[in-house]
Amino acid sequence: MLIGAAILSFAVGVAATGYVAWQGGLDFLPGFDKTAPEAPPSDGRQLLLASQQDASAASGAQAVQKMEQVAEQQGGIEARVVALEQRLDQLSLQAQSVAGNSARSEALLIAFSTRRAIERGRELGGLADQLKLRFGDAHPNAVRIVIEAAKTPVTLDQLVARLDGLSPELMDTSGGRLSWTQIKRELSELFIVRHEATPSPQPVKRMERARMFLETGRIAAAAAEVSNLPGADSAPARRWIADARRYAAAQDALDLLETTAISDEARLRDGQGRPVMQPSPVKP
Repeated sequence: MLIGAAILSFAVGVAATGYVAWQGGLDFLPGFDKTAPEAPPSDGRQLLLASQQDASAASGAQAVQKMEQVAEQQGGIEARVVALEQRLDQLSLQAQSVAGNSARSEALLIAFSTRRAIERGRELGGLADQLKLRFGDAHPNAVRIVIEAAKTPVTLDQLVARLDGLSPELMDTSGGRLSWTQIKRELSELFIVRHEATPSPQPVKRMERARMFLETGRIAAAAAEVSNLPGADSAPARRWIADARRYAAAQDALDLLETTAISDEARLRDGQGRPVMQPSPVKP
């Protein structure tokens, strides 16, 4: 009887304890902690966590690498931009050089065309305006001489032919009325002491030298020889000398303009009247 009662009491206690635990009523027991650490993860879960961490690390490394690549690309772009700017500067300088050389070539062509017109005794036409525009600031006097020479044209062939026609009159020392200049010339030639290499002052020799100078383009020297001939004071002779000197002055002026077209770096102008700033190609 007692044994049965003990068994019944034990069963009732176990049941009560289970009921209380099911209702969460064991918190009051010492040592009981609801926040106790969970059981360590299994091997599969550890592998999953490790793979996730590796993936995160790889993603971070890839992000850093991409940032470095972007920075490197930006640096390359900046270098290309600088190189492009330098190339543009070079192209600009080359364009200026081409424009300057083109202006010089045009000016030189105008000077050559003017020389041909002068030598052929033709009018300058539009060349006169171009001479004033391009060379007027550099050499206004030379431009004026050339334009004036073209207004009353004379050619080298005409000078030679006229000199041949004047030859008898220029060398005549016998007839006609003598001027004071001729008298002084005759007196100076009465007694002549000269070196062997000195050109002969005889009229025939002077005329020969004058023709030679004309044929070789030394017009001023030819005019100087003719001016010392006995008949140089006649009106036809004076006109010939004046025309020859004017022709020679025009040739000298054209030489100056051609040199300016090649070498001038400050006063030459282009077709719009702007200064040609390009350095001369013939100067270092």
